[in-house]
Amino acid sequence: MNESIVKNWNETVKHNDLVYHVGDFGYKGQNNARYWESRLNGSIVHIRGNHDKNNGVKTLLDKCMMSFGGKEVFVQHRPPEVLPLCDFCLCGHIHEKWKYKMLNNVPIINVGVDVWDFMPVNINNILKFYNKIMKGEVK
Repeated sequence: MNESIVKNWNETVKHNDLVYHVGDFGYKGQNNARYWESRLNGSIVHIRGNHDKNNGVKTLLDKCMMSFGGKEVFVQHRPPEVLPLCDFCLCGHIHEKWKYKMLNNVPIINVGVDVWDFMPVNINNILKFYNKIMKGEVK
């Protein structure tokens, strides 16, 4: 699985790309985060996940708010129970349980590789997916 994810990552992410990783970059006891980062294209901004405590990930970010394509995007590892004012939320943590769900009419989109063919998903594809959700084109 790890080798497939590395291959898919490097086919998708170019050397000068910036990737926001939404947590659980690796487990304690496996190879250190620096090892995996050295094998992956792009620069990585880590948003801390529940498995990132002792795996070498260096980040102060637990969550953040970003703007993409005129949309305010809230990002954190676990799906939120309460949303700040935003257009949609990106999360991981829940693996293959769902690709998106609604919370107070705001989409929470799971960007975990489990639901994106074990590949990183770029912001343009996320924005297209968001627009389909809002048009009712995604079940």
